[in-house]
Amino acid sequence: MKTHFNVNFLEDSTETLRAIAHPIRIAIIDLLYNNGQMTVTDIYQHLNIEQAIASHHLRILKGKDVVTAERDGKNSLYSLTRAEFYEIIKTLKKVI
Repeated sequence: MKTHFNVNFLEDSTETLRAIAHPIRIAIIDLLYNNGQMTVTDIYQHLNIEQAIASHHLRILKGKDVVTAERDGKNSLYSLTRAEFYEIIKTLKKVI
């Protein structure tokens, strides 16, 4: 395959896009971009899903460094690691 991207970039990009490519995870990215830091409780209540489901999707996003968690007492505050992840969502909205 001829491309100006190196193989590591292509593989990392694919894995990150797979992590983002789920309706709940896209919604979480949107929430975090628009609201800043949020607890898992804030997220699952906003999305009207179960806490375990929100935690599962946050774990996937955290594993690919899309979100980060910062401890605040007994809670974790989730936020986007980079605003550019929301730009991916905005671009998708333009082309789909």
